[in-house]
Amino acid sequence: MTYSFLRRVAFSVAVSAVLAFSAASPSQAAAKIQHLISPGGIEAWFVQDATVPLIAMEYSFAGGSAEDPKDKPGVANLVGSLLDEGSGDLDSKTFHERLDRRAIELSFSATRDTLRGSLRMLRDNKDEAFDLLRSALTSPHFATADVERIRSQVISSLRRETTNPTSLASRKFLEVAFGDHPYGRQTNGNLDSIPNITVADMKDYVGRVLAKDGLKIAVIGDVDPATLGKLLDHTFGSLPAKANLTPVPDVEAAKPPQRAFVTLDVPQTVITFGGPGVKRSDPSFMAAYVVNHILGGGGLSSRLYREVREKRGLAYSVYESLLWMQHSAIFIGNTGTRADRAGDTIEAIEQEVRRIAEEGPTQKELDEAKSYLKGSQMLALDTSSKLAQALLQYQQDKLPIDYIEKRNAIVDAVTLDDAKAAAKRLWGQGLLTVVVGRAPQAAVQPAAAPATKSN
Repeated sequence: MTYSFLRRVAFSVAVSAVLAFSAASPSQAAAKIQHLISPGGIEAWFVQDATVPLIAMEYSFAGGSAEDPKDKPGVANLVGSLLDEGSGDLDSKTFHERLDRRAIELSFSATRDTLRGSLRMLRDNKDEAFDLLRSALTSPHFATADVERIRSQVISSLRRETTNPTSLASRKFLEVAFGDHPYGRQTNGNLDSIPNITVADMKDYVGRVLAKDGLKIAVIGDVDPATLGKLLDHTFGSLPAKANLTPVPDVEAAKPPQRAFVTLDVPQTVITFGGPGVKRSDPSFMAAYVVNHILGGGGLSSRLYREVREKRGLAYSVYESLLWMQHSAIFIGNTGTRADRAGDTIEAIEQEVRRIAEEGPTQKELDEAKSYLKGSQMLALDTSSKLAQALLQYQQDKLPIDYIEKRNAIVDAVTLDDAKAAAKRLWGQGLLTVVVGRAPQAAVQPAAAPATKSN
């Protein structure tokens, strides 16, 4: 969107001007994380940092696209796209002009479990920035012209996805993995649902979801605790005390092996693969996280990259990662290859997955993965925004406020036996595989089910 682009440019220019006169700062991640409670009872994790006159806030409300009506997926996504399109006594144009004039970055987005947002500003513009956010949350317009403009953008994007093999593979994978569960639906909806979503649907969503009991906040920047407490009360204090969420059941992804094929006349075949994962609250999560880095999360150093790209030249890239949500967890990977090599690529991936499930990693692989994961942590939190995003995620994952300090010790505690057990648990059953493209027959055939013994 043009307004959002201009706002990002304005903010970047303002930040560049500030940084040009700033000395290099120590790592913000090493700073003390405070558990702040405002006078009105709004809670936030907060790092006070006056190195530069900037403030970054990340916030979320429990209840993302999983709260969409079953027959209208995409409501949460539309709400997230429209909350900053005019509110209170400001129409969309005036609202964005206010943001642009002060170089304020304000955005919203929907995930499966949350409606989340981001707010960034210069310290001197904090009062106006927080007031605009308050207005967006408490009195959004959902004006007809704005709704139809955003609806058209979403529909255009969905139409493009119908010819995008990666998008089609992702959609099909979620359908196979989760079926009729809310996680099986795309956050941005579909071409049947989006035209039928009404303003009443969006207002109902806002009324049910935007409440204080599901609110999580992380703030990093140049503001003192007392001032921040007042800003939080002003911004969030008038929201309802409790959300009215539809319960979402826990679900485990479909059991592998399974294979699905989507026909699409494109030069490159896309392969998405995965299966049931490990929830963030599981005691074995860190072992799974480390061993997953070895298999497919380590970029150029991963086993899948070496076997699929370097040794066989079957694909330019291949990756695999863990995804965890409030009610389920999966591992998921992706690669692309020539249609006539799709079968060979799937075979190579399945072979490497079987090998690590049966044998586990080596001690050398485990030591190298742990060293990388420990060393990369601080580099991943080198800006206020990144640190705020991480602190928000830790709250959503119900981790302790001192998790950053404890994380490396938790990584170090993973033993080779732990890693082997996690590998067997993750990949011992095989893969859910989705193939999109002009795949040869060999790539379409479903994987053989494992042999079973009768008791």
